[in-house]
Amino acid sequence: MWSVLVKEQGAPEVVWDFETDSAYQADLEWADDFVRREVEPLEFVIPHVLDVSDPVRQELIPPLQEAVRERGLWATHLGPELGGQGHGQVKLGLLNEILGRSGLASIIFGCQAPDTGNAEILAHYGTEEHKKRYLQPLLDGQLFSTYSMTEPQAGSDPKEFTARAELDGDEWVINGEKWFSSNARWASFFIVMVITEPDNAPYQRHSMLIVPADTPGITIVRNVGIAGWDQPGEGGHAYIRYEDVRVPVENLLGDRGGAFVVAQTRLGGGRIHHAMRTVGMARRALEMMLERAVSRHTQGEILAKKQLVQEMVADSWLELEQFRLLVLQTAWKIDKYHDTHRVRGDIAAVKIAMPTVLKNIASRALQVHGSLGLSDEMPFVKMIINGYHVGLADGPTEVHKVTLARGLLAQAQPSPGLFPSYHIPILKEQALEKYADVLARHGRG
Repeated sequence: MWSVLVKEQGAPEVVWDFETDSAYQADLEWADDFVRREVEPLEFVIPHVLDVSDPVRQELIPPLQEAVRERGLWATHLGPELGGQGHGQVKLGLLNEILGRSGLASIIFGCQAPDTGNAEILAHYGTEEHKKRYLQPLLDGQLFSTYSMTEPQAGSDPKEFTARAELDGDEWVINGEKWFSSNARWASFFIVMVITEPDNAPYQRHSMLIVPADTPGITIVRNVGIAGWDQPGEGGHAYIRYEDVRVPVENLLGDRGGAFVVAQTRLGGGRIHHAMRTVGMARRALEMMLERAVSRHTQGEILAKKQLVQEMVADSWLELEQFRLLVLQTAWKIDKYHDTHRVRGDIAAVKIAMPTVLKNIASRALQVHGSLGLSDEMPFVKMIINGYHVGLADGPTEVHKVTLARGLLAQAQPSPGLFPSYHIPILKEQALEKYADVLARHGRG
């Protein structure tokens, strides 16, 4: 792991250390074997891992979750006071890249989205009753939740949101529609962003409310699937209509008009965790590409002998390792500064790079597999679609490019004169002036 050592005398000395401590390395090796051996096969026997009404799911998943708890790897993003290990982002990164191999792994290790972010919100802003009724069962894996924010006419642009809540006595009354509320069909409660202060500035109009899933007035219009992932009608992203939905006034999380302050509790960590798991998925695609390349014969030799296949392998490895190091460096900065705003640009950079790396590697793996790679007997189309998914979730790539660029440009200084400060004639003139005495002594003045 990376660390900074400070000398007793002199300036800080940066020491880069890419080794993991032996105890945690043993945990990572256990997790890698566990995911490959116990978790990945479940993808073929459990249709919906969140469906607790499925008897097969209930027989197979809880024992694996218990094994993870016994190993001390359950919900390690949480502090000890909430039942976790309090691992920093670097440790989480190393574990999550293993979990990224399987879509079921995060459930079994107690770190699935959107529950991780919702748990953070409840831990920071929930009352003791909220923590008892919602947070603790969520942390224990006994129920699931939804983050209901985006809207069908607005996407993720809050300035275009229309869903609102108005006070009526000691209750909030919610009306409006929400779009792509992940896992709503299996959730026990929703955290909903609604307009409560319509006269405030755009980013101070919204509030967060806890809404139990069985509250009258909630209608799931349809469960939207992801193309290439879900069968029609079997998707996990709900289009929800709220009609005169009433919840107690105390279900407010944070201050009135403070939804965006509350939301930042979950978004910074969520974006980096998506990236960590994407590393694992991309590595799995690369592993498949390598096996295929040394197995398949065509035109009198194995694919591995073909220079264009070698190029695909080399490009994929380079992109994966570069992206992984960017993710881990960003995780290290979060651990060092404990301020996601300070590393906002780094998080944006990770979010920008993530979809391209996954799509590129999965596409090459598909190509190396030929028609088999295109079929539903291989996972590459799903991986490519997931590349588009992570390019939209938690804000589209374009928004993060603007964030990164603005931050970099804000640090730049304009040139003091007509020509750039790095203009070669200017630099030459400065050098001649600086070394004039030396040049004169040698007859080169």
